[in-house]
Amino acid sequence: MPKLLMSNSQKGWPFFQRLLVALFKFMEPYLRNAELPEAVDLLYKGTMRVLLVLLHDFPEFICDYHFSFCDVIPSSCIQMRNVILSAFPRNMRLPDPSTPNLKIDLLAEISIAPRIMSDVDGTLKSKQLKTEFDEYLKRPEGSSFLSVLKQNLLLPQNEAAVAGTRYNVPLINSLVLYVGIQAVQQLQQNKANASASVQQIKHTPTMDSFQIETATEMFTNLITSFDTEGRYLLLNAIANQLRYPNSHTHYYSFIILHLFAEATQEIIQEQITRVLLERLIVNRPHPWGLLITSIELIKNPRYNFWNRSFTHSAPEIEKLFESVARSCGAKAVDEGISVQDGSH
Repeated sequence: MPKLLMSNSQKGWPFFQRLLVALFKFMEPYLRNAELPEAVDLLYKGTMRVLLVLLHDFPEFICDYHFSFCDVIPSSCIQMRNVILSAFPRNMRLPDPSTPNLKIDLLAEISIAPRIMSDVDGTLKSKQLKTEFDEYLKRPEGSSFLSVLKQNLLLPQNEAAVAGTRYNVPLINSLVLYVGIQAVQQLQQNKANASASVQQIKHTPTMDSFQIETATEMFTNLITSFDTEGRYLLLNAIANQLRYPNSHTHYYSFIILHLFAEATQEIIQEQITRVLLERLIVNRPHPWGLLITSIELIKNPRYNFWNRSFTHSAPEIEKLFESVARSCGAKAVDEGISVQDGSH
């Protein structure tokens, strides 16, 4: 492992990445069904130790290939995924998410796109969806892309039986990240064209809704048309991009909070909360972007979080939310993270 990871110009990284992906694929059926024979259980524990070593000694490797790793790790492996998403470059110092009046819009790193070495759009190309989506982004008016998108994200019946889900999870993951990459690039281009002196991506609802309206419409369409399983997979794909401070974390944090604020059904808000909460209640580490988004959701009055019925559905649930709020640094409901125009 050290020879592959410490080779000149990172030439060994793609080979070690393929080895890890093969390992995750081998364990996936056992982990998905929570059926771990003794040998697989030992393999899982050994894999977690390897990931922790990588997180400590080679965090850039995990950062670069996070997408391909999360793509083959089942959604039930929350702690394993958290370890991968908690990686950040060694030359970066993470701001404390619970810092009062933290203005994440003003962080120097928040406008920089992360390096992604994984093949993000490969699955889209294999399903002939990339060209259609690019056309939809350019000319959304009159496009039938959204009307058939949900059907395109379903697996054939024989493949669904093997995968354990009727949804094409790699395709959902690929679509979510590709949409974000295109939206962030367009947003930064618009900002550069508007004013060469502006270096930050402002995060006001009006500006974001205007400049990334097409991408946001796609997320809104999917989250309202999907059933419970589809929504959960979509939200997991979005949450997989809540990592260290960068433009992607900023964008997907906005998207998940926007979906919560604009949801017309409380079941959507409950599922968003579930996806964030289940990543918070496992042992550390927790991704920085996950903490920032969760604190904003809990503390900003705009989201009216504590008045949602699901936060009071049972005494033990209410205590759990309060415990998570305290552990996240959300000590008072009315103390919001200060971002421009009071939103995130």
